[in-house]
Amino acid sequence: MLVLTRKRDESIMIGDDIKITIVDVRGDQVKIGIEAPRSIPVHREEVYREIQEENRRAAARARAADLERLEGLLGEPGGAAGGESGAPPGGARAPRPGGPAPERGRPGGGGTRS
Repeated sequence: MLVLTRKRDESIMIGDDIKITIVDVRGDQVKIGIEAPRSIPVHREEVYREIQEENRRAAARARAADLERLEGLLGEPGGAAGGESGAPPGGARAPRPGGPAPERGRPGGGGTRS
């Protein structure tokens, strides 16, 4: 960590685009002003940590929902679709191991090449 000493109305530059200015000092509180491009998010650390935690929770919920949808499409236990046969939706069958791969063109094979 770089530690700098600044007085009121003095600034620190970070790169070419970010300027931090000491606006006021009263007791153990320091007011700072930050000039930065709008494309650079600026948050107090406690707010930043809350945002990061909420993003983690949202990502976990999305992963769980995606897994449930995938299980449903594959007919895995706990899935809602795919039918009893385990065949993919639409009646198409996956190629047998070692068998020929479906032709390119449309899903399920049988497509024409152009």
